[in-house]
Amino acid sequence: MAKQIKHQQSQCCFLNWVAQQRLDLDELLQALNNYPTDPDYLQLISKKVIDHFENYYTARAQLAKHDAPSFLSPSWGTTFENSFLWIGGCRPTLIIRLVYSLCGSQLNAHLVEFLEGVRHGNLGEISSSQLKHIDDLHTKTIKDEDKLTSRLATLQESIVDEPLMVLAGQFNEPGEWRQGEVVEKAMDTHALDLYKIMMEADKLRLETLKDMIHVLTPLQAVEFLVASKKLHLSLHEWSKRRDVRMGITHLLNPDKPSSSSNPPPSGP
Repeated sequence: MAKQIKHQQSQCCFLNWVAQQRLDLDELLQALNNYPTDPDYLQLISKKVIDHFENYYTARAQLAKHDAPSFLSPSWGTTFENSFLWIGGCRPTLIIRLVYSLCGSQLNAHLVEFLEGVRHGNLGEISSSQLKHIDDLHTKTIKDEDKLTSRLATLQESIVDEPLMVLAGQFNEPGEWRQGEVVEKAMDTHALDLYKIMMEADKLRLETLKDMIHVLTPLQAVEFLVASKKLHLSLHEWSKRRDVRMGITHLLNPDKPSSSSNPPPSGP
């Protein structure tokens, strides 16, 4: 019963996060439309959004400690979204790829104005110094991702080692529970190792996001956060519709009440 409650709390945590992103997007858009020339206010809004990321990862960490495998392929996620997960979340390099993409699209959109000397201070006007920092961050992040991917691969391969392989060979019927406590202990050990890797992946995601915000100007940072949230929320909605179209039944319940401000409790 306690494990079922934890699973429900994990789903609630995700739904809260989606709701919070909608609120953040509204506030970011208001800042972008009403205060584009106020760097102090834009910086304040960006920091608020980053704080929400940190709160989400903290709540997630408390829940994943009890069942990390659920977060690597969450039943509360859509199938399309889950297919792109990297150790329980997005690849940190996607943050950088999104900035590259936004720089190119905004430059193309305002190319004539740019050539005429009109400046907006947006992502289409990344300086050479900023670009150098972003390229360095990209290189570093790829290396850090590769290290975690390698660790995860080693852990996945260890499933054929002792004790699970030995226990499976001893049973007459697959999945026997004669030595249930031993099996459960072995699986819990793997789950704990997964949890440790996932926590490092979450840390890398957050550090990469903070580093990127630090490189960008306040206006560019808000533009990037707006695009990021629009992309995530749009993919989430499109993926839910796709699951319905494909006849997949384990869908997120859009009517489930959630609070975007308070993370679920970590106790049973």
